[in-house]
Amino acid sequence: MRITIRKMSSSDIQEFYQAFQNQGWDKPISILKRYYEEQQNGKRDVFVATYQNEVAGYATLLPNDEHGAFANQNIPTVCDFNVFEPFQRKGIGTAILDAIESHVRQYNNRICLGVGLHSGYGAAQRLYIKRGYIPDGSGVWYQNRIATPYQPCINDDDLVLYLSKQL
Repeated sequence: MRITIRKMSSSDIQEFYQAFQNQGWDKPISILKRYYEEQQNGKRDVFVATYQNEVAGYATLLPNDEHGAFANQNIPTVCDFNVFEPFQRKGIGTAILDAIESHVRQYNNRICLGVGLHSGYGAAQRLYIKRGYIPDGSGVWYQNRIATPYQPCINDDDLVLYLSKQL
């Protein structure tokens, strides 16, 4: 198979950073370093996809997220899910989610995630719904808080809807 999923290695930090730069995203390298350190400390799992031996994307998994709709409920949360632009529409996102869900099934029967609401998240929104993720019912969140009805907000990456799935 051309897609493989593995744990993050220290060399991935620079590869991720460069991939984000190549697509015009300003992703601080400090976040990527933190992901690797948290994986080493058992606080986060990082699932890396390679496509024909090139790093194609990744997603992280927090066993117990401290933020969002499922905060401190011991429900594993998928965070920061990215498939780099040259590798999109090749089944990589599906392969990453397959690996994460298989991993989570070993210790929990539920998984959750937050998805952005602007059009840049359209493919992710469709993928999650097709895979059986459903809204949790808490409504829209903005900057890690429930957005109250008629509250002004900006349709940026901080405007999310939380979804969950029974495994």
